[in-house]
This record gives sequence, structure tokens and C-alpha cells, in this order.
Amino acid sequence: VQLVESGGGSVQPGGSLRLSCAASGFSFRYYGMNWYRQAPGKERDLVAGISKGGDTTNYAYAVKGRFTISRDNAKNTVYLQMNSLKPEDTAVYYCNVKILQTGVPRDYWGQGTQVTVSS
Repeated sequence: VQLVESGGGSVQPGGSLRLSCAASGFSFRYYGMNWYRQAPGKERDLVAGISKGGDTTNYAYAVKGRFTISRDNAKNTVYLQMNSLKPEDTAVYYCNVKILQTGVPRDYWGQGTQVTVSS
């Protein structure tokens, strides 16, 4: 399983970024996908999730209405469109998939991409 994030960077408050996560090594279209983030000194928190077919999404309260998760199963890619960014959105963003192995769910993570929101 390989997850490769891209699209992070530095942006001013109110700006936008689009993160991408290219997946390989598993049957992407059969798994829900997630985005997490981790700010310095804090725990890694779920930001958004999307079902395998893309018809169901869920968001953390802090990002609801500003972030949109989507996926392209033909490209094995999941996206996170982030609008109206705030300084508190600054974090390393990670792509995640949970795959059941021998009856136990295992988390797989990408390397992360840094998002910095600052004036």
C-alpha cells in the first residue's frame, strides 16, 4: 500500500489549497478514504472521510462548509479542497486508508504534506 500526498504549501488566511493523494497497492475503489491532520504538539485528528463510491462524506466540525473531500476512482486519487483557510488549519495533512487484514483493521498513512496558513 502506498499513499502519496501533494498540494500543500503556504497560503494567506482566506486562501485555498487543493490536496491530492495518489493511492496504489490496493483496490482503491473498494475502500473508504480519509484525510487527517496533525498540528505541532497536538494529536492527529480526522478532517474528512469519503465512502468507496464517493456518495457519503463526513467532516470534522471545524472544517465543515469550508473543506470538500472527493475522489476519482479511475485515477486512484482522493482530494481535499480547502477554502477559506484559517491559521488554525496549519498542520501536516495525511491521507489514510483502513484495510482489514486477518480480521483486524490496519491503518496506512502517506508521508504527509505541510499546510501553513499565515499572513
